[in-house]
Amino acid sequence: IICKHSRLLEINHLYKKQNYSKSPEDAVADVLKAGMDVECGSYMANHTKSAVEKGKVSESDDIDRALYNLFSVRMRLGLFNGNPSELPYGNLSRNDICSHEHQDLALEVTRDGIVLLKNSANILPFSKFTTKSLAIIGPNANVSNTLLGNYAGPPCKTITPLQGLMNYVKKIEFHEGCETINCQLSKSADYVVLVMGLNQDREGEDLDREDLVLPGEQQSLVMSVADAAKNPVILVLLCGGPVDISFAKNNPKIGSILWAGYPGGAGGKAIAEIIFGDHNP
Repeated sequence: IICKHSRLLEINHLYKKQNYSKSPEDAVADVLKAGMDVECGSYMANHTKSAVEKGKVSESDDIDRALYNLFSVRMRLGLFNGNPSELPYGNLSRNDICSHEHQDLALEVTRDGIVLLKNSANILPFSKFTTKSLAIIGPNANVSNTLLGNYAGPPCKTITPLQGLMNYVKKIEFHEGCETINCQLSKSADYVVLVMGLNQDREGEDLDREDLVLPGEQQSLVMSVADAAKNPVILVLLCGGPVDISFAKNNPKIGSILWAGYPGGAGGKAIAEIIFGDHNP
């Protein structure tokens, strides 16, 4: 088990803020005995020795167990089997970055990670032949960074939901905000896709939410657009943590709900494929 952030262990949290541990050494002992093997920070390095000296931590039981787990993984990976260049991952080069094979794998993972939460109107998939126009509405419909989530490396490329859907339908109207124009778009288009949810300004490391509702006026936007649309709308959610969409569960004007998480650079392509039936979620 890995702790990626020292805040889970520092005095301010386990010791002072949460009052869970009586001392820094107790904090180290608590997490080691709970099964954590490595902390990506400096807190354990600073306090483990004193935890051993004070009898809070057993070198033979707690520390050796953690080391055993860490080195076992490295041994299974073959990291101690001689010349690194002769090992399975020893010859990776720039040519392996963004290769077609890897991009295809990323797309496959993205497709399989999207969940269809509702399709009570059997509105999905859209027909590629009879769907002539779409209205794409919402703050997450055309924002590349939102696809990536927290702690993401530079993507090979990003395809937003708007860009992905443009490969299927030529006539697309897009609007991200909360103006009356959204209802006009809804009335004129064959179907409406609402792309809502969260982003890295709303959740992430050291950024907790105080509620589970969609931020801002998103819920009222969904409801007003759904009421105006001539067909049941599609609600797509981009978010990492949970959101309360109980308002949409039994609303017949909201025909389908897709949860996509933070799907990565290929997210828009995968979402569009699901909406138009090229992949079954």
